[in-house]
Amino acid sequence: MIMKDLSIKIYADGAVVEEMLDALKSGVVTGFTTNPSLMKKAGITSYIAFAEEVLASITEYPVSFEVFADDLETMEKEAIKIAGLGENVYVKIPITNSLGETTIPLIRRLSEQGIKLNVTAIFTLDQVKETVAAVKDGVPTIVSVFAGRVADTGVDPEPLMKEALEICRYKQAVELLWASPREVYNVYQADRLGVDIITCTPAIINKLSLKDKDLNEYSLETVQMFLKDSQSLGFSIL
Repeated sequence: MIMKDLSIKIYADGAVVEEMLDALKSGVVTGFTTNPSLMKKAGITSYIAFAEEVLASITEYPVSFEVFADDLETMEKEAIKIAGLGENVYVKIPITNSLGETTIPLIRRLSEQGIKLNVTAIFTLDQVKETVAAVKDGVPTIVSVFAGRVADTGVDPEPLMKEALEICRYKQAVELLWASPREVYNVYQADRLGVDIITCTPAIINKLSLKDKDLNEYSLETVQMFLKDSQSLGFSIL
């Protein structure tokens, strides 16, 4: 099993209940995250009904549900309601709202109440520092840095994640999460750095089984796939 070689925790990222339960059965996944974009893609029509369905089956592992509001007052009300859905629930709070207004005061208030938080959409070290400074020592908190999106801009995310990890160690129960990975190799990068958690899509989780696969064999399988696809097209060059 690949997880024997990894220290990092793998969380499944999605909003399709069937896929979440399949991930649970895999023995690889030890937590779950979702967000409004994923819920929209999955066709979720009732937030609370979806959350309750998930939590009825996933009781022993962390599950992160995100607030939908854009103003801090409503965010706080939503966060308290979401947190009350289960002991294993983490409330996802974006580091800013859509207007660029910081949510740090809200993060501080919620953490003081002992609410488990997953602070999301973090891209910079300053945001990491502000988040860690705001949360209460010992209250479980996930700091989600979007390393994959940082890499999309042409910036190597490893130095950022290395420094972010050092900052997260200033307080107990704060974990660093590598968000939005683009390929399986990101799992090994994050694990090598000592990052606590990485969120993965089902496609990336499925590819973890390729670890240490013979590359000559993989090459042959690829050529065989090309041949099968070309034959199915029915094209003729000559």
